[in-house]
Amino acid sequence: MDFRKIFDSSVPPEMFDRWRTRYCRECFEDVVGHAKLGPGKTALEIGPGTGQATEPIIKTGCSYLAIELGENFTEAMKKRFGSYDNFEIVNADFETYDFGENQFDLVYSAATIQWIPEEIGFPKVFKLLKSGGTFAMMATGTDYEYANEDLWPEIQKVNDLYFHPETEYTCSLDVRNVENHGFTNFECRRYYKTRILNADEYVLWTSIMAPNLTLQEPYKSKFYEGIRNAVLRFGNRIILNDTIILHLARKP
Repeated sequence: MDFRKIFDSSVPPEMFDRWRTRYCRECFEDVVGHAKLGPGKTALEIGPGTGQATEPIIKTGCSYLAIELGENFTEAMKKRFGSYDNFEIVNADFETYDFGENQFDLVYSAATIQWIPEEIGFPKVFKLLKSGGTFAMMATGTDYEYANEDLWPEIQKVNDLYFHPETEYTCSLDVRNVENHGFTNFECRRYYKTRILNADEYVLWTSIMAPNLTLQEPYKSKFYEGIRNAVLRFGNRIILNDTIILHLARKP
């Protein structure tokens, strides 16, 4: 299974946009400041999805280009951002797309670069950046074990019984390896926020995770029913502690 296409083929864009974990203002401010974005500058976003990390970059006035593999997500992006004069998107595969002689002041991804093999993604980004340009990689992680001490064991019981995805999620990327591909000034910044969801909201948020999208019956219905009932039994609330992770590097 090509996990790069699973969101576009399995989740309606409006649902993906509603439940995808969001980044934060401070993260975007750091990206914009690091790349010194503004009018006259250029930015390339790899795999924007439905645009969770798009608007703060476009609003700098830079010339923005996105490359999105999913056809449905590409159309959703056009509807959402097509009114901006500095917006452009192509529906293509970053790994094989020919950007010609174009180079950018910023190349960035929000939870997408890990889908691209290091030996393809990092050298291509390096080539696409102008000298002094910024490579920014954003990701999110969510902890719900620590803040839900009594609820967590019940969710684990449901996982043990019914979480049997059809395809194992094995996607991983060591972002520190950018330094092996010519990048310098590598650093990591972290930001924190907390959300509280009810049972139905938690099920919807969980349902758009990549491995969960491969769940098949009879496990799928029982899995979502189980985690919903578990949250209901513990006050119909679950606390999610989000960590937004930003890795930055520069092309000399």
